[in-house]
Amino acid sequence: MLNLRSRSTVAWDAPAYVARVVTNLSRPLPLREKEVLLTEAPAPLPPGFRGYFRPSIVAGSCQVAPVSGPVVTLPEELGYLADGDIVRVVPNVGEVTTLYRKSSPSNGIFLTEQCNCRCLFCPQPPREVADAHWVQTWQEAIALMDPRTEGLGITGGEPTMLPEGLLEIIRTCRNHLPHTALHLLSNGRMFNYASYCERMAALNHPDLVVGVPLYSDIPHEHDFLVQCPGAFDQTLRGVMNLARFGLRLEIRVVLCRQTVPRLASLATFISRNLPFVGHVAVMGLELMGYAKANADDLWLDPPAYQGVLAEAVGRLVTHRIGVSIYNHPLCVLRKELRPFARKSISDWKVEYFPTCPSCSQRERCGGAFFSTRERLSPFVANC
Repeated sequence: MLNLRSRSTVAWDAPAYVARVVTNLSRPLPLREKEVLLTEAPAPLPPGFRGYFRPSIVAGSCQVAPVSGPVVTLPEELGYLADGDIVRVVPNVGEVTTLYRKSSPSNGIFLTEQCNCRCLFCPQPPREVADAHWVQTWQEAIALMDPRTEGLGITGGEPTMLPEGLLEIIRTCRNHLPHTALHLLSNGRMFNYASYCERMAALNHPDLVVGVPLYSDIPHEHDFLVQCPGAFDQTLRGVMNLARFGLRLEIRVVLCRQTVPRLASLATFISRNLPFVGHVAVMGLELMGYAKANADDLWLDPPAYQGVLAEAVGRLVTHRIGVSIYNHPLCVLRKELRPFARKSISDWKVEYFPTCPSCSQRERCGGAFFSTRERLSPFVANC
């Protein structure tokens, strides 16, 4: 698991900033104010960069022009930073946060920690914090991203808790990254307001998919899992409004002790009532946050739901709805289900097991969450 945030031993008096990591000492002067130079080169270093990083393996210090600030020795846990990555630096505490890794297929925009649900299996518990500043931060970061980036996720918390900010983020992506697919994760409740769906559709992003969770075909069961009465009805209206305005949709279902008994019935419900949904993702638990606290009540071993999972997948396929299985190593799935498995876990938090290197399916397998490795380990074997 990679750390995306750490602190250096150096702190200095300056405002927080967003910058792209570069290794070329000869970058054009106008670009340097939005870049940090990562280098092992000896002093003197070229002036004009927003900051200067030194790999932790390089001892000593460098002298630079006084206006450029100190040379920061990167903590070892951020040693993966490379040319084209994007960071946020908070100088007064020496904090460096990785916002984007050019080589990663798992980049995401974490927009807010706020949420209007309290899902029992939420791996990222919401917090009531003033975090609207992240909209500007991400707008700056998006403008620095590689235009060849294949995809970005937008997540939280609940991104629609910053309704205007979310629209600005999508607009910024459209303008700076027109060939980058966007996948917005939302509980769907805000889309209960048709006017908001209409405004999002009017942005005309060329490749936007909205992923909305639906945990049961029975309203009170869904409402219980998200800890919000009336959420089922709001979510369904939201899904229908999104479709009404031409936005592409994905339904997400988390597998746990409470959702598995109705999984096949939910697949039928989606097929009959939401046939416009383009894709259904059936997902394994990530045992962090609330899910970790509730693990004993939520966790269900994979062998216990293989039959109903196969039935649900079959019903969706019969009705020509795309379906994928996320967050499962191949070896815990029946062979007939493995073609539906996807590499879905972000590369910075995926885990493989000691037996995995010798597995013939290692390259196809998406591994497991590091948080589930102990519970899954009895079921893991070479494919």
